[in-house]
Amino acid sequence: MFKRIWRARSGYLFILPKFVLFTIFVLIPIIWSVFVSFQEYKVFGTEWVGLRNFQDVLYDDLFWTAVGNTLRYAVVVMPSSVIIALVLASLINPLKRGAQTFFRASFYLPTVASSVVISMVWRWIFQTRFGIANYFLSLFGAEPINWLHSSAWALRSVIIMAVLTPPGMGIILYLAAMASIPESLYEAATIDGANRFVQWWKITLPLLKPTTLYLMIVSTIGSFQVFDQVMLMTQGGPGYATTTIVHRIYNVAFRDFQFGYAGAMSMFLFAAIITLALIQSKVLSSDVEYKG
Repeated sequence: MFKRIWRARSGYLFILPKFVLFTIFVLIPIIWSVFVSFQEYKVFGTEWVGLRNFQDVLYDDLFWTAVGNTLRYAVVVMPSSVIIALVLASLINPLKRGAQTFFRASFYLPTVASSVVISMVWRWIFQTRFGIANYFLSLFGAEPINWLHSSAWALRSVIIMAVLTPPGMGIILYLAAMASIPESLYEAATIDGANRFVQWWKITLPLLKPTTLYLMIVSTIGSFQVFDQVMLMTQGGPGYATTTIVHRIYNVAFRDFQFGYAGAMSMFLFAAIITLALIQSKVLSSDVEYKG
């Protein structure tokens, strides 16, 4: 084993800086948060409280309000992002290479931009008096909507922003997966009289299951960890209408300095994400095998 590692030492040296950064900024904080969740953490000394933080979370009405908001967000955004990516990739795939390159770059470009910048743009779009959204509504004679300051519309506004932001990564992954499907399968289907839609439904869609599973899991994780958009657009308000789990954790930890309590909530979030990922893997996992 050690001889094999030594022979591949150059490769390990290349990944060493990334591994060190991952350990310092991801792995250690995760382990630390687990220990902190069993403590009443204080700057000068801590007190071990066992499961008390977890019990308090179960009776925290604000936490469950945040869970409800997060679920409503995830139920819409997660499937929407996957379906939109699948439809757009299916429309782009038959195009010539030059057109494909153009659309790949166009749809992927927003993912390069910071979520802070995108959220600020959408905050301007949803501005009540001068925003573009209300301007278009006024063209049809509709009354302006108080998008970000109404408890009825604030969470919907965040969801609309997430749905209308192009899923660039999903489109790229679907296009790559479609390109790997053997052309002989489509040729055989054409000989059998199958039209384009039947070929897409019977060949393309089933063979994209592994990619769909990956995108659903990634989208679920992203939906349950939504924070930037809420923080910049609504600050969790009005009231607690847009408070999500991560936003609640942030406030408890860095506003109230209850790090142990925030750690316990993060453990609940971690358990929920793992559970959903396992369910999705069980439902969608399948062995895809084909020969060119």
